Amino acid sequence: MPPIVLETLESLKDFVGREIGATDWFLVTQERIRQFAEATEDRQWIHIDPERARSDSPYGATIAHGFLTLSLLSYLIKQAIQIPRDVRLSVNYGLNRVRFPAPVRAGSEIRARVTLQSLKDLPDGVEAVFGVSVECKDSAKPCCVAEWIVRYYS
Repeated sequence: MPPIVLETLESLKDFVGREIGATDWFLVTQERIRQFAEATEDRQWIHIDPERARSDSPYGATIAHGFLTLSLLSYLIKQAIQIPRDVRLSVNYGLNRVRFPAPVRAGSEIRARVTLQSLKDLPDGVEAVFGVSVECKDSAKPCCVAEWIVRYYS
């Protein structure tokens, strides 16, 4: 799905309380999981040992780190909404809530549904709180649900 293209930062106000959209599906490979394990020094077998995961894991396969899924929000949100070019800086200000209700098995596809929960004016920009629900294809539950705070400065 093509992103919503905002003409101005002010036009973001039109989306408060509404779903902005859903992203395309994104494949989470075992190689990506391995690379994330190396980058974060989190090499737990449930992430990097497919044979052991098949036999010993309740999921029957290796799974992505929750933080890997969370770190993909930045990539995914850009597929849902395109911020105006006159915004000079976007800052990840933090998270209010994060949950990982379901696993992301290696080889699964995920996508995000993005809602703008609130928007607050700042002296030189705005603070947006996005509700993001990351879905995993063929899973009844989302794999990540988060309230993400982003500050946009013009």
